[in-house]
Amino acid sequence: MTLLIQSQPFWKAKHLAPASASLTDLSKALGDSLLSACSPLIEPDESEVTQESETNPAKVYARKYWHDFRQWMLDCIVWKDDEGPTPYQLEMAETLIREKRLSGRGPHGLGKTSWNAWLILWFSTTRDAAETDWKIPTTAGAWRQLSRFLWPEVKKWAKRLRWDIIGREPFHPIFELQKLALSLKHGEAFAVASDNPELIEGAHADQLLYIFDESKAVPDATFDAAEGAFANTGANSRIEAFAVAMSTPGEPLGRFYDIQSKKPGLEDWAVRHVTFDEVVRAGRATWQWATQRKKLWGEDSALYQNKVLGKFASQDEQGIIPLAWVEAANERWNELKDNGQLLELGKRLDAVGVDVGEMGDETVMALRSGQVIIDIIHNSKQDTMATTGKVFSIISSRKGRAVVDVIGIGAGVVSRLRELTQTQDRYTSYNDEKGMGVVPFHAARASERMDSSGEMGFINLRAEAWWAMRERLDPANHSEVALPQDDKLTGDLVAPRYKVTSSGKYQVEAKADIKKRIGRSTDTGDAVIMAYWQEVTREYGMVSDEIAQELANYDGSGW
Repeated sequence: MTLLIQSQPFWKAKHLAPASASLTDLSKALGDSLLSACSPLIEPDESEVTQESETNPAKVYARKYWHDFRQWMLDCIVWKDDEGPTPYQLEMAETLIREKRLSGRGPHGLGKTSWNAWLILWFSTTRDAAETDWKIPTTAGAWRQLSRFLWPEVKKWAKRLRWDIIGREPFHPIFELQKLALSLKHGEAFAVASDNPELIEGAHADQLLYIFDESKAVPDATFDAAEGAFANTGANSRIEAFAVAMSTPGEPLGRFYDIQSKKPGLEDWAVRHVTFDEVVRAGRATWQWATQRKKLWGEDSALYQNKVLGKFASQDEQGIIPLAWVEAANERWNELKDNGQLLELGKRLDAVGVDVGEMGDETVMALRSGQVIIDIIHNSKQDTMATTGKVFSIISSRKGRAVVDVIGIGAGVVSRLRELTQTQDRYTSYNDEKGMGVVPFHAARASERMDSSGEMGFINLRAEAWWAMRERLDPANHSEVALPQDDKLTGDLVAPRYKVTSSGKYQVEAKADIKKRIGRSTDTGDAVIMAYWQEVTREYGMVSDEIAQELANYDGSGW
């Protein structure tokens, strides 16, 4: 045994002899006192360790579940009657213990984030109960995935743990389980931005778990930063490391795709593709939802392949706007929402894009402030005067220009709005005194603009407006566009195709042709495109002769 000196004063010991004791008794009592004071810090014999581990609930827990994440999920969470881990979640738990590295992909709804939360709770509590040094760096392709999904999920499931089995009190809400971290006696789990690989690389412990959530957008350098930990693992090492990379798939590129494809040098990752059929059988999704998404996005679209089938897919090569750019704009919008900035931005508008519905299509209004779409309003089977009243109500109270599709019955909306905003003069589209105006958008009108390279022109305003949106969303241009996460809007923006005409101009697929191809009209996307088109065409204050003649001839009967 090794004797360690404890700083407790000997006079506080329980074994001191009474004042009447003899010198021999006092000497013996003092010796017993010192031994008693030191005894808590005397390292126990191996037999004592075995005895303690058999009776200490935390030690029993650590020994039973250290290598059994699968059984932990079944035993250590309070499940309701209709709940429980799915068969594929149990299977992935076994695979992770065996292979150390696991990459999983699949459709929306399979339970990736919940599984990661359970993993954090299992790893942290078993390692801490064993008094082992541990760390769990967690990262994701977007910070919001950590702050709004993964870590709230950890907190949610921590409330449903079987603490009687774990052998300790529930986590303290201030000192242990915090907003984006879990700090226990022997280790910590924490959130790290995916663009900060240095913090990943700086994690050192005997037991390490790296979690890459929604990892299709995690940079290669962040994955590489974790490799240092695995370099020190092995049969003769006390260090053990695990890594998990989960995501819905995107385009077939990046480290997550390379891992799933078992590219050279990445064969040590176990990979799992959870199919939509498995998710349905587990009761986490329905075929009705898949059918509706097929109607909305088209079976061959990258959106349907990624989010429903859980497959990697590229957008059509002739598609104008890449899906990844729209998703990045969604993340920017979500951050503004989380920070409470949308309400303030929405008090004053710059533009309202209006796609006026006809022949059964809905009327859609996209409200823009700066580079942000504040809201999208849908109205079904609304007559032109009701539409006019709604648009005028918006721009009179929150200012801005209404950019209205003037083709067809939209001409009546433009005509009446120009009267209401007192911008009937065809050389004026904005009333400075009232702070509002009307801009007619005629998709077939010829365009005189060039793209940002100065090399390519556009066959008409439709092509100009859509291409302007593409350039605005391009990450290379440091895009600040923020778009709400709306399935219909996303599907609309990635649907149109383009081609280059023999005259060297861009031509965008006609709206009617898109409707024939995907089975619906891109009304929401068109409204958003018009809301942003006004931003780059402020010099177009004059209404063309063609539109002026159309407005003059309009008799209110519809076109």
